[in-house]
Amino acid sequence: MMYCEFKPFSTDTETYTQEMLEEIIGDEFEAMMFKDDTEIPAYIWTVNFVVIVKRSTKFVTDISFEKIPRNPVCE
Repeated sequence: MMYCEFKPFSTDTETYTQEMLEEIIGDEFEAMMFKDDTEIPAYIWTVNFVVIVKRSTKFVTDISFEKIPRNPVCE
């Protein structure tokens, strides 16, 4: 499901707000997409990036962010 307004989400150790996410990514939030009724988004769009949210589970659920430029400049 696609959301154009930020929906806070949590891991076992952290709760992510829009302000916190924008600080981590270093860019302004635009949209987010959740897959299969999960509580953590799969993708987050910012002004300049598409962010893939990667889940990792060992003893606690944790996530990492992979930023991909949205509009690469080719010369």
